[in-house]
Amino acid sequence: MAEAITATGKRKTAVARVRLVLGSGNMLVNGRPVDEYFPREALRGLVVQPLTACNAVGRYDVHASLHGGGIAGQASALRHGIARALEKADPGQRTTLKKAGHLTRDARKKERKKYGQRGARARFQFSKR
Repeated sequence: MAEAITATGKRKTAVARVRLVLGSGNMLVNGRPVDEYFPREALRGLVVQPLTACNAVGRYDVHASLHGGGIAGQASALRHGIARALEKADPGQRTTLKKAGHLTRDARKKERKKYGQRGARARFQFSKR
């Protein structure tokens, strides 16, 4: 068997552990096919972005283990993990992936609710009279 390349991708609270193996382009996410795990076409498109940027769509098999977060966060974490694994597999692709923004970890998270307020930024309704 070919040498597997592993990488970790993160987004919000979702974590994706990705294994990249030379193969025919099969994608398994938590033991299920990617089109079964991500029913929305937009999320499947998001996941394959790093592969299309590197012209490696049918070259690698992707085995991913996802946990935490919601479905959109998991898709973005998987995209980040695939991009990092592709960079490990072929360091020459780093500039392509970096320019497309796939290697940058999206650090945005939900802001915590503050005391004395209704939400993170929203205040309780104020009544003058």
